Amino acid sequence: MSDADSREFCPRCGDPVPARPEPLPGAPRDRDRRLCDACYFEDFDLVDAPDRIEVLVCSGCGAVRRGNRWVDVEARDYTDVAVDEVSEALGVHVDARDVTWAVDPEQVDENTIRMHCQFTGVIRETPLEETVVVPVKISRGTCDRCGRIAGGYYASTVQVRAVDRTPTPEERSRAVEIAESHIADKEGDGDREAFVTEVKETDDGPDVKLSTNGLGEEVSRRIVRELGGSVESYPTLVTEDGDGNEVYRVTYAVRLPAFTPGDVIDPEDGDGPVLVRSVSGNLKGVRLTTGEDYEAPFDEEESDARRVATRDDAVETTVVAVEDDHAVQVLDPETYAAETIPRPDFFDPDAETTPVVKTRTGLFVLPD
Repeated sequence: MSDADSREFCPRCGDPVPARPEPLPGAPRDRDRRLCDACYFEDFDLVDAPDRIEVLVCSGCGAVRRGNRWVDVEARDYTDVAVDEVSEALGVHVDARDVTWAVDPEQVDENTIRMHCQFTGVIRETPLEETVVVPVKISRGTCDRCGRIAGGYYASTVQVRAVDRTPTPEERSRAVEIAESHIADKEGDGDREAFVTEVKETDDGPDVKLSTNGLGEEVSRRIVRELGGSVESYPTLVTEDGDGNEVYRVTYAVRLPAFTPGDVIDPEDGDGPVLVRSVSGNLKGVRLTTGEDYEAPFDEEESDARRVATRDDAVETTVVAVEDDHAVQVLDPETYAAETIPRPDFFDPDAETTPVVKTRTGLFVLPD
């Protein structure tokens, strides 16, 4: 057989083409493989690009509408959004190798960006270059999340109160910080259903309205874990969804403990007052008569303990004499008379002055 007999010819123009290897069994067959390079590249497109791209951006949070959902893209501006959308929409020929591309955005007006995209690649050992221009139209709307926030939607309320007192300014601000930090973590994980609808300060404590019941439970338990106390939930039926399921709005009532760190309390057990150091979980403190650690289960409604002073009531007074391992003599800061009082383990025997607090049962040394 002669070389001419074994030669293949282009079915379009009739020119001879070099023999090409057959594809492996099961591999897709390219119907254009028998075309010569001239005919092949005549209809070849390195890049498949749409004539125009429209992008719907939430004017509130910057999320982009993709299909039936809103997506947070974390773009610096709309140009970044346009680049991302064009990158998603462009397609490069499957046979292209060593593909590189660059994009040069042109801001036509406030809502239109013309994307000049330049591609290079290798096909049939032939370097190719192609440029496409894709206009991107930016339109603005409101995503579901921002719409719910603007409409004041909420599913749960965390009410922060305290037993037999009002929360301190520090407790108020910390409770709100815990809620906002937890929601920020959820948002950082991509949860678009998580948001704080409103923080309302009342005379009795803050009310934090949240987007879901689950968030209300999580936030209230985080507050109790850090600040102590207890939480109870009170659901209220508000409506039914499209499937007939009952929809509840839940109030999570956080009750902070009656005491706070820095309070001096009398547990009424006959062993003297205790300086409270923590109310998270159990009540923890130090006994002012001995310096021993104190810890007890804490139930505000049933506790017999009462507040007798606070650390802010302490004053510095003169140490007159250390009498023994269990007693020290100090000046009463009000009468200036020498008083013998219990010497706790934390007392420094070399100290010339010491902080003391005065209660109805006498003077007590406080730890520095």
